[in-house]
Amino acid sequence: MKQEKTTVVEHHNFQGEYRILRLAAPEIGPLVKPGQFLHLLIPQLGERILRRPFSIYKADAEGVGILYKPVGRGTESMRSLQAGDTVDIIGPLGNGYPELAAGKVPVLVAGGYGNAALYLKAKELKTKGVAFFGGRTAEDILCVEEFKKLGWDVRPTTNDGSLGVAGLVTDAFDPWMEEQDASTLELFVCGPTPMLKAMGDRAMQYDFTAWLSMDENMACGVGACLTCVIKRKTADGEWEWARCCKDGPVFESREIIWEE
Repeated sequence: MKQEKTTVVEHHNFQGEYRILRLAAPEIGPLVKPGQFLHLLIPQLGERILRRPFSIYKADAEGVGILYKPVGRGTESMRSLQAGDTVDIIGPLGNGYPELAAGKVPVLVAGGYGNAALYLKAKELKTKGVAFFGGRTAEDILCVEEFKKLGWDVRPTTNDGSLGVAGLVTDAFDPWMEEQDASTLELFVCGPTPMLKAMGDRAMQYDFTAWLSMDENMACGVGACLTCVIKRKTADGEWEWARCCKDGPVFESREIIWEE
């Protein structure tokens, strides 16, 4: 983990309301592993001093890129960032996705712009499989061509039926799953909590391994404030609090105790 004063290299619209922010971060970029995140200090927020966590979309020796959607005061403020501006970031943070187990076929599952967090994993994996992407509309299904260029079979779903299968991501995944040998599969998942739980339930049902990137509010990003804790099973059958920012954000689905 490093703190780095970075420079905005580029900042532009990507698709619909989604935007890409590219930062020159030569100290952090080379350290990034798929599934890790950055904590970014957003300028021009006055008294609001808490950093914001962002999944790392792309990373290399020169820097990092994030893909985001302005949804609140913090991310709306980011619209003003221009090439040459300075941004303070901490990263890479958290534990990302593990290596694919020997002999397994990878499957990616993402909701909304969760697929941005899966791009580095998709690029890293030598074995390619199926990628299920879900969103509200076609505008919310991101990076399809980029994943296809990497060799992935991309299968989108949209709530309104404007692209791919109409419905939730599980409406495409479930019929496909019925035709698979579950023992050959390993899933890498990122998205909203209801979707994460749905895929965790299926991991239990079909007995496959699913790695979930937990979507919890993170205030400090380094494990100190305990705002992002979840319940995790222990080896002795009990449970403990786990910090999504420090112990995660990626957990194996069988570890998680879901709150009702």
